[in-house]
Parts: sequence; C-alpha cells; structure tokens
Amino acid sequence: MATKDAALHALIDPVVTAMGFELWGIDHLSQGKHSRLVIYIDHEDGINVDDCADISRQVSALLDVEDPIHGEYRLEVSSPGMDRPLFTLDQFSRYRGHEVALKLRAPFEGRRKFQGLLAGVEGDEVLLQVDGEEYCFPVDGIDQARVVPRFED
Repeated sequence: MATKDAALHALIDPVVTAMGFELWGIDHLSQGKHSRLVIYIDHEDGINVDDCADISRQVSALLDVEDPIHGEYRLEVSSPGMDRPLFTLDQFSRYRGHEVALKLRAPFEGRRKFQGLLAGVEGDEVLLQVDGEEYCFPVDGIDQARVVPRFED
C-alpha cells in the first residue's frame, strides 16, 4: 500500500468500522488536476446504495475537516463487487483457490499481467498458478489484483 493510501486508510478506517462495515480498500486515482477517491466497503450481509450514501456523507465530512487530498477530487463509495480488488495479504489469503488477475508494477519475465489460480500466501508473497507453473510475487510489487468472477451455467 502506497504511503498516501496508507494515510487515507488510517484516517477513514475508524469511521467505516464504527458504522459497522469493513474498509475493504481505497483507490486514489490522480487524473490531472482532478482525482478520484474510491472507497470500497464490505459487510457480511452485503452492501446497498443507502450504505454507500451513509458512508459517503460521514467520510466526506471527515475529509473536509482533515483535508488530506490537495486539489479537487470526486469521492465514490462502493461495494468491492464480484470482481473485487485485492489489496492486502489477508485478502489474498481469503480468496485462495479463486482465479485472480494481477498487474505488476514492473515486468516479470517480460510481462506485467498474469491470470491464474491463487494458490495462497507465503510470507509477503502471493502464490499464483499460471498454466501449470507457480509464480511468487511480492505483494508490494503488485499494482492491481482482482478476483475473476465465475458464473455457473
């Protein structure tokens, strides 16, 4: 987790937790003068639009007071969804046995994108089985990771 995202996570997590939800993760995407802050929340009973609106109001008030983001930004609160992003080693562990798509920060063996079966976590590395081979990727080297949804016929 980048330092800025870690600071935002530390600021926002107590608010989300106090409201009875899990802060799944944060994406802070800079887009020129404007940026977008996406907050993913989760709950064992699921997430609905009202939950997102309630969290948005509380977090927006906090961000207005603390002002951790310079310039204009758009705040979005969302469920992680079926193709949920994975941010932490704990989340990777929870989705062991699922298919995952990874994008690395730097190329490994000439490529940055990998998709395969999440075999687990070992230390600070994510184990991914791709075409019969197992790869170990340090979690800090992963730029993005998402669960690939499966739909049964």
